[in-house]
Order: sequence, then structure tokens, then C-alpha cells
Amino acid sequence: MDFRKILKKVWDNWNEDKVATLSAALSYYTIFSIAPLLIISIAIAGLVFDPRIVQQNLLAQLGETFGDAPAEQIRLMISTVKPSTHLIAKLVSIIILLFGASGFFGALQTGLNNIWGVTPRADRGFWGLVSDRFLSFTLVLGVGFLLLVSLIISLLLSMISAGLLQLLPQLVILGYGLNIIISMAGITILFAMIFKIIPDVLLQWRDVWLGAFLTALMFTIGKLLLGLYLSHSNLAEGFGASGALILILVWIYYSAQILFTGAEFTKVYFHEKNKTIHPAKHARLVK
Repeated sequence: MDFRKILKKVWDNWNEDKVATLSAALSYYTIFSIAPLLIISIAIAGLVFDPRIVQQNLLAQLGETFGDAPAEQIRLMISTVKPSTHLIAKLVSIIILLFGASGFFGALQTGLNNIWGVTPRADRGFWGLVSDRFLSFTLVLGVGFLLLVSLIISLLLSMISAGLLQLLPQLVILGYGLNIIISMAGITILFAMIFKIIPDVLLQWRDVWLGAFLTALMFTIGKLLLGLYLSHSNLAEGFGASGALILILVWIYYSAQILFTGAEFTKVYFHEKNKTIHPAKHARLVK
């Protein structure tokens, strides 16, 4: 396998598919979906842990990445759309939250379909739209479940690290290494689900694992580098009160670039294995 040839094709496809534009569009939808996504994720994780502890843990991680101001901005976004305690109002709020969160997945599906060269058929009808929304809802719940698993693993690793620190301080680095490995595994699974399930293309799991792993690797390394840059730069100072929102947008835009680049690699690698793209039954090829 000639990786230089693959990387060149990825770069060519990246430009041809206008990934920068796709990333900007996804960032726009994400800003409006981020609060519903986080609220639903916190609610699912809150089935096991205290929701307040889950939110504090999540905001602390966001603060480490973005800084205190963006984390506070996200906290305010969450607090303004929390569901009501009244039963009927709560049900309506939950439905609105689900539709709001599904907007992100709709934009993501459009971007991935563009990369794979497929589009939904115009005659797919009402049930096709319902199917897409149901898939989006399922993925929203999946994000919440992954957050729950992440919190459980983080709790276990914290306990292990504390025990290692008492027994042998030098072994603490082992706990840190396990945390990175398990985090990478979780992110890889998430990207594999995105690449396999969301686009209107018939793919097998073995077609997406390598692309998902490389995407997770780029995402993890980039998260550390971008987090360091955002926490020490004065990028937001020139934007005044909206500076925190700008930092969030920069992070989302970077993440979208990584995701779509990983999708481009997955498609190129798929073609390198002499496979043919087959659209789902409710979609058609456009290129």
C-alpha cells in the first residue's frame, strides 16, 4: 500500500469536495445543536451519576480545552434550554431538544454524502425523512451513552491512579497511559459509527476502522495542541463579548475538518481495495 499515493488522493479529494466549506456549514449547525446535545448527554449519564456532577465534570473538561470563558458560555447555553419540571412542558421540551440536536446530524450526513458522492432520492417520501430523524435520535442517545461510559472509565482510572500513587508513585504514569489508550478506543468507536452509519452508503465495519483510528489519532493530538494554543493565545480578545463564542467556533471548525478529512481517507482507502460504492436503497450516486 502506497501511503503517499493515498495521501495525495485524500488531498485532491479534500479540495474537490470543498471540505473547508462543509466544515464551516457543520460548525454553524453545531453551534445551535451543542446545548441540546450536551443536555441529552448529561441526562443519559445522569441515570447513573448525579447530573450536577456530570455537568461539572463536562464543563471542567471543556474549561481545560477552551479556557474558563468559553466553558462559562456553554454553561449559560445549557442553563437557558433546560427542560421544564411540568410533565407536558417537559415532554415538549424533550422533543424540541431532540429535533435541535438532530440538526447537527443532518448537516453531518449531508457533508458525508457529498464526500461519498451520493444523495437521497427525491421520491424517498415522508417515511424516509422519519427514518433519517430516527437515526439522528439514535446517534444522539449514542453520544450520551459514550459520555456515560467515559465518566465510568474516568472514575475507575482515578481510583486506580490513587491506589498506584500510594503503592508506588512511579506507576502513576501507567494510569495516565491507560487513560489515553481507553480514550482513543472510545473516540475510534465513535468515528467508526459515524463513518459506517450516517452516510447513505452501504459499508462494512472493516471498511471504516482504519479511517476511524487515524481520525481519532488526529483528533486526540490536535485537541492537545489546539487546547494549548487556545488557552494561551489572545485570539478572543479582539472580539470583545463574543470572544468566548469565537473560541468555541474555532474548536468546532477544527474538529469538523478532522472528521471530514478522516472520511476522505476512508473513501480513498475503500477505493484502493478495488471496491465499488453502493448507495443505500433510498439514495443514488451523483458522481
